[in-house]
Amino acid sequence: MEVTRLFDLPANYLEQKPEQEIAFASKHRGKWRTYSIKEFVELTDNLSYALLAIGIKPGDNVGIVSGNRPEWNALDYAIMQIAAVSVPIYPTISQEDYRYILNHAEMKIIFMEGRELRNKIEPILPELDKLKEVITFDNIDEKYRYLDLLVELGKNNVQKEKLAELKQSVKPYDLATIIYTSGTTGNPKGVMLSHNNIIQNFYQLRHIPSEGSDRALSFLPLCHAYERMLVYLYQYLLFSVYYAENLGTIAENIKEVAPTMMTCVPRVLEKMYDKFYLSGKKLPFIQRTIYYWAFELAKKYKVENRSCWYNVRHRFADKMIYSKWRAAVGGNFDIVVSGGSAIQKHMAAFFSAIGMPVFEGYGLSESSPVIAVMNRGKGGRQFGTVGMKMPETELRIGADNEIQCRGHNVMLGYYKAPEATAQVIDDEGWLHTGDTGILDENGVLRITGRLKSLFKTSLGKYVNPEIIEAKFCESPFIENMLVVGENQKFAAALIQPDFAYLKTWAAMHDVQFTTNAELLESKVITVRFRQEVEKYNQEFGDYEQVKKYKLVAEEWSQPGGQLSPTLKLKRKVVMAQYAKDIDKLFV
Repeated sequence: MEVTRLFDLPANYLEQKPEQEIAFASKHRGKWRTYSIKEFVELTDNLSYALLAIGIKPGDNVGIVSGNRPEWNALDYAIMQIAAVSVPIYPTISQEDYRYILNHAEMKIIFMEGRELRNKIEPILPELDKLKEVITFDNIDEKYRYLDLLVELGKNNVQKEKLAELKQSVKPYDLATIIYTSGTTGNPKGVMLSHNNIIQNFYQLRHIPSEGSDRALSFLPLCHAYERMLVYLYQYLLFSVYYAENLGTIAENIKEVAPTMMTCVPRVLEKMYDKFYLSGKKLPFIQRTIYYWAFELAKKYKVENRSCWYNVRHRFADKMIYSKWRAAVGGNFDIVVSGGSAIQKHMAAFFSAIGMPVFEGYGLSESSPVIAVMNRGKGGRQFGTVGMKMPETELRIGADNEIQCRGHNVMLGYYKAPEATAQVIDDEGWLHTGDTGILDENGVLRITGRLKSLFKTSLGKYVNPEIIEAKFCESPFIENMLVVGENQKFAAALIQPDFAYLKTWAAMHDVQFTTNAELLESKVITVRFRQEVEKYNQEFGDYEQVKKYKLVAEEWSQPGGQLSPTLKLKRKVVMAQYAKDIDKLFV
């Protein structure tokens, strides 16, 4: 069948592969719960019947606040196939953001997972005039209905003709979902996407997985456009989708599932990279020498134009070292998609060399989300780039080197915000991304930074902090970094060490400590960081070099507010939190 609305995906899956035993699976408290495609379609329809029974009408906004689980997907489809609007919300945002989003979207119903979320959202419920009901996924409190009761309500209120009529009324260019951007500044904006926006996005990506690739592991938030669109792609390609239990169990879940495809953000790969690096430290001298020779060889890997001599060495390294690393991470990857932020060039090369082929892409929620992505064609995977533009879209570099795109991936607009929409989509339909880049003669895109991040020193020199940060974060000692210096004589930085790596290194060098702060006060550590800063400063001109810096003992995170749900640095938040420390850098 033809997929023209997102809720056509389960029906298409059922038609193409009716005996599929695992369409979705999730692990909870150590146990896998699987859904066959028949069970999943039945669950979705029963939830639609229940939503109709409790009075949800076409155009109503229904919220989903939950981690990844098959029931999330069933609800998403159930909402859309009765012509209502699915509004997923991050389960990790602040109470203030919940207050803003739930009021702004005028939710009729929200589905909520877990006691922790209930404790965060419950205090603001009296402020939500439009909200009719809160429904929990699990039976956590007699105060609220939960999903199993809703399914029973649906079974007792089957309206096949009404559901068919509503599905028929939905057109490809109708609003399907509102995705509230995580926002690094100000209130979140509601990105309105049509069925066609997202369908065209995953349809253009359908050839990236190899034939025979059929199993995906998912752990990034489904409420983010990036992971959500790719899960739709998995459904279109009839994959089995497995949801990891949590971020801490990813390695274990990879071994269990042996996925052929996975999406991630660079930080996940960086953690794996650091573990591989440290694993060789305790080996005997000869084995350690071979280990790190193979490690360095992997960092020089290229998809095309490798020399015969490199290939000979690679085959040897693969037999001796890489095959063991693959076995440790499932050993079955056809593709690993990296997005959300830029992955370091040598790291993409490293994982591709050891048998985890990295494909990097670029986009934003406003572009459904992909604008450019690597592909399997000639010149389609050059590390340090984000590949070529999506088919049947336009891409150009505008004023101030801003990346702009136009086509089927551009959003309908921001919800209830026409003025904000006009600021990013011009009269000719070009979406202004706010990111800067370079487009080479072959149409390959390279990201260079963010327009709003640029600052000018008091000497009149423009500095792109994100380029400096990305280079410094190649150091295994540095997890995050914020470069500052607006209207100052020089650039300075806050550096958050990679404490997992640093503590292992410190133990090897007999550094005694009990807390992060005490560790950073060690003379051995301060000397080592001075060496790192001097090393990476050599990559930049004098006015770009980090002249002063402060090591921070806190570990920046989503709950702490310093990182977005896709682990991007919230620059203004960090600058506000460390305002006094930043001021001292320029005294």
